[in-house]
Amino acid sequence: MTADRRAEPLEPTTGHGVSAPDACSVVWDGADDASVYGTAAPARFWVALEQDGPWGRNAATQSHLPIEIGRVLERRCTQLGGRLTLIRRPGPHADQHRDPRRCYLAWSGPEPFLLVFDVADAPAAVLDIDLAPLARGDRAAVLAALPAARPAPPVMLVCTNGRRDVCCAVRGRPVAAAGHQAYPGRVWECSHTGGHRFSPTGVLLPWGRNLARLTEATIADVVEAADRGALPDAMTGPWHDRGASALRERGQAAESTVRHLIGETDLQALDAPPDSDRAHDRERDGVRVVHRDGRTWLVQLEVVVGEPRENSCGTAAFPSRSWATSVTQV
Repeated sequence: MTADRRAEPLEPTTGHGVSAPDACSVVWDGADDASVYGTAAPARFWVALEQDGPWGRNAATQSHLPIEIGRVLERRCTQLGGRLTLIRRPGPHADQHRDPRRCYLAWSGPEPFLLVFDVADAPAAVLDIDLAPLARGDRAAVLAALPAARPAPPVMLVCTNGRRDVCCAVRGRPVAAAGHQAYPGRVWECSHTGGHRFSPTGVLLPWGRNLARLTEATIADVVEAADRGALPDAMTGPWHDRGASALRERGQAAESTVRHLIGETDLQALDAPPDSDRAHDRERDGVRVVHRDGRTWLVQLEVVVGEPRENSCGTAAFPSRSWATSVTQV
């Protein structure tokens, strides 16, 4: 499927740097098979912890956050099917430390929710959080365990971790800055989300919706639509919609395909139930996508292998992979 390009240009319009002609994201932008379907970082829940200052390649253990805290928290999130990301306010990244620091807890499965609380003491306090209720989407149990937590409006996390890939810094930081200017406190810089080749990338919480090729012109539209529980129409389709993090890779691609096909922007309107994406008979069975109004589609998926390209700047080139999809309403 050829990606439709509806929000160009991607290069910053303000006084920021410009990507090199051979940067991975520039090369992928120019490819005919640059669909982003089915590339979302897998996570049923998210822990987004504020940490100022610089980040290394692995931000959890290469920042001013104590190494053991980052290591343990990242391991706990991964073991329970979630993801840890560090966040910081857009702007200069001096070695400053705000107290308290913000922490978001997002459940991205059915009936998603987003909570926020402040870590007022040493960051080691985050290790006292029981992640098990969050991992099963039990909002009441999370609130009972964290009385200081409160509901939060949707937030957009834009990947700017230049130590992971320079494209994320060059392209991501202007987008995060523009979003923060329009909606202070609603758009954050974040560490690695995957998909450097699709920079600027971001994750919309609580839904865990991974988006690609964000721009300074569209970031405010994403926040405004999120307040309605929706995506902007322009952010659906294979150029921008990487998928919902709570779904598997094939389920992501199938759900995004149907969403674009029927013009559905409501973030909770569609689902690809796990039993529709089982390991056996994949090619024959396809993936079932269900609308909350009862409509159902069967999506057949096939991996398309393309020419070798770098998935990240400075790495070896590998044959590209994208999804070809066909949809039947049942």
